[in-house]
Amino acid sequence: MALYELRYGFARSERREAAEQLLENFLSLGIAVLPFKEDDAAHAGEIRAALEMRGTPIGPYDYLIAGQARRHGAALVTLNKAEFERVPGLLVMDRAA
Repeated sequence: MALYELRYGFARSERREAAEQLLENFLSLGIAVLPFKEDDAAHAGEIRAALEMRGTPIGPYDYLIAGQARRHGAALVTLNKAEFERVPGLLVMDRAA
């Protein structure tokens, strides 16, 4: 889902070619692109239920991103730190830092 969001953002960029080249360079470093699996969906569903019950929902794709990151014990690096910090058990890092 994160790769989808990157590609979407770059497709809308005024500097699309440069943005796409940057992404290709990043991916050529051997960064793993993980498939979204059943366990990821289970985490995403639990996160959505918990946040909606507290009245603090996040974006629809953000549940999927957070679920996968939490399942793998991975840090989620984002410019939207405040939103993802609402997710229990998720390590969030500010991309701007």
